[in-house]
Amino acid sequence: MNKDGVNTSRRTFLIGLTSAIGAVGAVGAAVPFVQSWQPSARARNAGAPVKIDISKLDLGQRVVEEWRGQPVWVVRRTNDMLNALPKLDGTLKDPDSSVESQQPGYARNEWRSIKKEYLVLIGTCTHLGCSPKYEEQPTVDLKFGGFLCPCHGSKFDMAGRVYKDVPAPTNLVVPPHSYLSDAVIIIGSEEGETKA
Repeated sequence: MNKDGVNTSRRTFLIGLTSAIGAVGAVGAAVPFVQSWQPSARARNAGAPVKIDISKLDLGQRVVEEWRGQPVWVVRRTNDMLNALPKLDGTLKDPDSSVESQQPGYARNEWRSIKKEYLVLIGTCTHLGCSPKYEEQPTVDLKFGGFLCPCHGSKFDMAGRVYKDVPAPTNLVVPPHSYLSDAVIIIGSEEGETKA
């Protein structure tokens, strides 16, 4: 106590206690505010990598999965499909896949894939975002098979390369992907193998 009869130690204690409670309250109010800046669990899952089991995929078959709200195709190509690719170069807009944003560097080859047998593509037409139909067998429009957009007639070969004289401006997109094993591909991540 001081000479006026005021208990200063009690006053100091109460000021300290009030300050501490105020600080805890401020932190308590700030935590939900800061957390609101983080993406929701749904948003995080929408962009999360997707694993695709290709162990039961037969030659010529395609499996479709979803990644980031888009269809992703994995096609197991036959030798006939692969052998036809060089024959089409003169009929394609971009046979050498020169638009770098259309595929990762490790898929910038004649097959547009890590392993030539497996083609991985985002299944939306580069014209207006329609979903082309998979034509495994040769047709009138696709001499060696490929992908045909029924909306506006864009055509793509078995490497997702776009033909000349169709509305689509560029090849189908090859998403970032890698092999976790011979039987599992992960889309949206390059944590596995990206070499054949």
